[in-house]
Amino acid sequence: MFVFVCAGCGAELTAPLSQVSLPAHAHQSYGNGTQLPVLMESGTFAVDPEPWGPPWRKWERIDPDEAAVRGVYAPVHALSDGAPGAIVIAPGDIRGVLLLREKRGGACCGVAGADGPNMVCEACGLLVATRIDDCSLWQAVWLAPNAVRRLLVDGADAEPLSWEELTEEGKSTPPFEPIAPWGSPLGASHHWSWSPQWEAAAGRALAHLLAASEGQPVTVADGVIEEVFQSSLDALLPAGPQERRAVLAGPGRLVPDAGVDILLVPVHPQTGRTWTPTGPAASAYPVPLPFGVWLWLVSPQPRLPVPPSGRVPDDVLREPVGRRLSGGSGWRRDFDDLLPPRPHYPFRADWGTFHHTLARLPAVRSPWLREIFDDLTQPMRTGLFQPTRRRRRCRPVRPRG
Repeated sequence: MFVFVCAGCGAELTAPLSQVSLPAHAHQSYGNGTQLPVLMESGTFAVDPEPWGPPWRKWERIDPDEAAVRGVYAPVHALSDGAPGAIVIAPGDIRGVLLLREKRGGACCGVAGADGPNMVCEACGLLVATRIDDCSLWQAVWLAPNAVRRLLVDGADAEPLSWEELTEEGKSTPPFEPIAPWGSPLGASHHWSWSPQWEAAAGRALAHLLAASEGQPVTVADGVIEEVFQSSLDALLPAGPQERRAVLAGPGRLVPDAGVDILLVPVHPQTGRTWTPTGPAASAYPVPLPFGVWLWLVSPQPRLPVPPSGRVPDDVLREPVGRRLSGGSGWRRDFDDLLPPRPHYPFRADWGTFHHTLARLPAVRSPWLREIFDDLTQPMRTGLFQPTRRRRRCRPVRPRG
């Protein structure tokens, strides 16, 4: 395990942490006035290999050759000139810092970090981290890579779990979850939504699927995976007789034959490495999926109705409904005994994650894929994506009672 210390005075700034891979939704902006949870699990940290945070340079001021050296092959709004290697941790794991409340960074409801680091080392006053907790953003603390040092504690870091151990552990990510508006307790005011993590994962995977298609139509298997990808693939790729097939593959699954062109495979949640097959299937294009999303796709959890008995616990989420009072004297707020099984709108991949990923794939320089990329600069026109919305000022929601 590691602790991070101030580069100026050596004061400890974090609890002991183990390294994991950077989540696909790390920089996701979701919805409008939405309350998102903490990005990282307590006791973990991840490193962003790309520069992150201010100062920013707009694309018009960047030479395309310079951008290509940085791994960006198509126009983006701006690139960060900050230092690469920012470290993200859970807010509860930070130690010995003070928050500069005046540096809200254009925030709506909390702090957004657009002005750069807003936390200083309590011992020496060095700017060391950026706290983010604004609406529609994942709550996190980002340690500035040039202001902290990493020290090994308690001997060597633990060995990462094997693929088999991860599968047995069974930590999958459900495709649906309750989403609450900013400032609202989850049980008081919420709606059931497609998971923001799934939308970000699909945005990244869809960019890879387009690159793997080589301009040919792509088909995926039936079920939730078809609902997540097929409509977007059909809309973005031309129809034709030469279809490319994409299937799920990974640890504990039979490796497909050589007739499969694309494999949807898991990313190790600790090391960040993509699972790779052996044999003839090794030549297929690997499309990365977060391990939790992949595990749910290969082992979906049924949502069977269970007859209730006894009193429902207070911490169980229940969907509010209106019920007419006897005698027609009005309505009262009540709750269903069963949660709705799924959202009532189609799945849409996250636009920001898709755009970020596709701009960084060398295949986007192909004329046919660059044409798709340029056409999708206005995601609201397509209806295929969950757009990155401009966040508005919102007020905390107070529960009734």
